[in-house]
Amino acid sequence: MRNRLLASANNPLASGLLSRMEKADTRSNHLLRVLTYHRVAEPEKTPHLYPRVTVTPAAFEEQMRYLEQAFQVVSMPEVIEAVRTGRGFSRRAVLITFDDAYRDFAENALPVLKRYNLPATLFVPTAFPDHPERAFWWDRLYTAVEHAHDLGEILTPAGYLPVRTKAERSAVLTVLRDYVKSIPHAEAMQWVDHFCRQVEAPECSSEVLSWDDLRAVAAEGITLGAHTRTHPMMSQISSDEIRAEVAGSVDDLRREIGETLPIFAYPSGGYTAEVMDILKEEGCEFAFTTQRGHNDLRSADWLQAKRINVGPNTSLNLLRAQLLGWVSSFL
Repeated sequence: MRNRLLASANNPLASGLLSRMEKADTRSNHLLRVLTYHRVAEPEKTPHLYPRVTVTPAAFEEQMRYLEQAFQVVSMPEVIEAVRTGRGFSRRAVLITFDDAYRDFAENALPVLKRYNLPATLFVPTAFPDHPERAFWWDRLYTAVEHAHDLGEILTPAGYLPVRTKAERSAVLTVLRDYVKSIPHAEAMQWVDHFCRQVEAPECSSEVLSWDDLRAVAAEGITLGAHTRTHPMMSQISSDEIRAEVAGSVDDLRREIGETLPIFAYPSGGYTAEVMDILKEEGCEFAFTTQRGHNDLRSADWLQAKRINVGPNTSLNLLRAQLLGWVSSFL
């Protein structure tokens, strides 16, 4: 049902039906929809970066124009106040979030947000600003796999796999990404280093905003939140490491930016009950997952807040369908 629903949203004839459904979607004012973006860029301009998390500037502007017209786009402070007071929102509400603090947020996303006067929250992995040598592991793997195309095939955890075509390399990247997420973080990062050396991949530099850039972004009214320090899967590190990642990222933000809100985003959506307990102990009230869906302001577990990921294949109609209140039960 979910797959048919979402696929049908891309049909050009769906726009009129979606408009009628949106007009009838008046009983969902108690729902908070949270959108997740990562990058807003033209993928061909950054060929060394993983493209599956990228939305083009044109698509992003189209989506922001729609949200400004159809929703109450709320800030993170407004969400916290609504939850604490129980007052909710007067219209259908959506929160815009970005993970990873890529440089193109300031270059491409922020000007659009300012043009439509829309608030947003940016979750920062705080060990990366001002360290260009610290590239994200998924960007390093993408660079390595693309570089390896002349080899014909490469050794992976699933055996030797072909990398001659774009489709083959995409399939290999999925295998490698899933493998990295499945093993302890320290072991995973050692494996990434080994793999990149194995295929003689070129160095991949970080594309994370500097602290000066982040201070400038915050001065524009963007809320900054903790996203760990080194971006590990929280379900793949020890208790001491969990606490260090949480407390360290909050301390970094306070030192560089000033007082921060009690918010957090789980890297790659990985978390456990122990992670949530530690977040509570460290004073966190809101933590955002990668689980798709909406959040009921009356009953949500805010340490497991759901979000809707927006990627390169998210058409405007598909986004509109996923934001409908009654659709949340299928997501």
